[in-house]
Amino acid sequence: MSHETIYDAFYLDAKGRLKDLDLQLPTGRKKRRHRGRCRSGQSTDRFVDAMTMIDDRPHDVEECVVLGHWEGDLILGKNNQSAVITLVERVSRFVVLGRLPSNHTSAEVTRVLKDIVGRIDQSMWSSITWDQGSEMAGHKRFSMATNVPVYFCHPASPWERGTNENTNGRLRRNLPKSQDLSVYSAQDLEMIANIHNHKPRKALGWHTPAEVMADVLRVEGSITG
Repeated sequence: MSHETIYDAFYLDAKGRLKDLDLQLPTGRKKRRHRGRCRSGQSTDRFVDAMTMIDDRPHDVEECVVLGHWEGDLILGKNNQSAVITLVERVSRFVVLGRLPSNHTSAEVTRVLKDIVGRIDQSMWSSITWDQGSEMAGHKRFSMATNVPVYFCHPASPWERGTNENTNGRLRRNLPKSQDLSVYSAQDLEMIANIHNHKPRKALGWHTPAEVMADVLRVEGSITG
């Protein structure tokens, strides 16, 4: 099955036409950063609203048996001035990227995340798990607008988002920290996504993320054939 068929199941509008995406597929980061500090290029947003911690996340998320639970992060570019949103679906390892061409403040990250959720079938969104980076200071506004809960990891606990961390490391080969990530076009990021979403993974029994996603969507009736 082609990747176009899979993406069509995600991104078709009400008239059956493929939406013009401002989001791409993958993104990454290799080095860890201290989460309590603000990153260059973004405002000193504070977590005014209480966080729901990963301890309160449904148990079936950890078992990786139900599609729709995602892990998210930012991958940063040169001098931490540019960034791309990375979202990885835990069951399939399927990656979606959100482009942040101007800045990565909490307001902009919230806006792009809302756009991503709005462009993908709602059945694909059960939760997002993120670290405590200040870019998610708008998590309550995001959840109220999308009905998608956000769960937060404990400080300095990257293993609690292990799927995303592993994926980010892989994606750094294509999106190095030494580059300005804002120069990557939608087409550039889509090409990178296709490479990673169509690469066989040991964790998936040597199937690709695209194949696993297609199988689940087929079972749910989102695609046929």
